[in-house]
Amino acid sequence: MSEAKKIMMYGANWCGDCRRAEGYLEAHGVPFTYVNVDEDPVAKAMIEKLTGAKSIPVIIFDDGSYLIEPSNDALGEKVGIVKS
Repeated sequence: MSEAKKIMMYGANWCGDCRRAEGYLEAHGVPFTYVNVDEDPVAKAMIEKLTGAKSIPVIIFDDGSYLIEPSNDALGEKVGIVKS
């Protein structure tokens, strides 16, 4: 069984912050599942109810915590990427 943490990223293709966060995770080899909220209205409603916001990206971690529109620094800190 994998030791990788389960990360769910909710975003949309048109969202610049979503593309940045997705690229950051990919560049650092952090596994995650991407959900396009434009294609999944149930997921969109779920994150709006969870966060009380319509902002994306929303990145939900296996411990139940989440980040809304995180900076690369905040995202790196949460997933354990050490800044060089």
